[in-house]
Amino acid sequence: MNDFENRHKEKFLRIFEKELKKIDKPTILEFGVSSKALSTSIFLEYCEKKNGHLYSVDLIDYSHHFKSNNWRFIHCKDDDYDKIESIIPKNFDIIYLDTIHTARHVEKILYHYFDKLNIGGVFVIDDTSSLPYLKKREKNNFSLEINNYETFQKLLEIFNSNHENLYFESSFIGTGAVKLTKSNDNKLKRSKTLS
Repeated sequence: MNDFENRHKEKFLRIFEKELKKIDKPTILEFGVSSKALSTSIFLEYCEKKNGHLYSVDLIDYSHHFKSNNWRFIHCKDDDYDKIESIIPKNFDIIYLDTIHTARHVEKILYHYFDKLNIGGVFVIDDTSSLPYLKKREKNNFSLEINNYETFQKLLEIFNSNHENLYFESSFIGTGAVKLTKSNDNKLKRSKTLS
């Protein structure tokens, strides 16, 4: 396992630590699989141990990665709502978003799927730190720096408008992640610019 894979696994396990320990028979919805399927393999191992089920969505057909009764691969975009909702259950313990890393896309997917979380469930957005993409840092990419910065700002705005409905936690390991924990069944309010 290379340094990137180690940091990704460390970030992933830390941000999901509580959920991976306490939830029995978990239902998990994952957007984004990738050729290495690191997150998918961790989720699936957990689901197989605890008799849960993982639904993974990706535009690229990664269905060959695993053969498991605890896994269902859905070959489509994350905003193909009709197709996805014809397959998935109504509620989830964990939703993980790792597809298009722009503030607008993250906001769209978050608002559409957040209602599907059980109370106490978590919605995790990957790649929310701009720090590794700054000049003189290991990734040095201005476009991704801006995308991650804008995404993090949008998530802060969403949290600020909904602080009574969810909890906000953030990790800056690797490319970062934000975890939003659902605290009640209230509908998420639309975000407003921080002032």
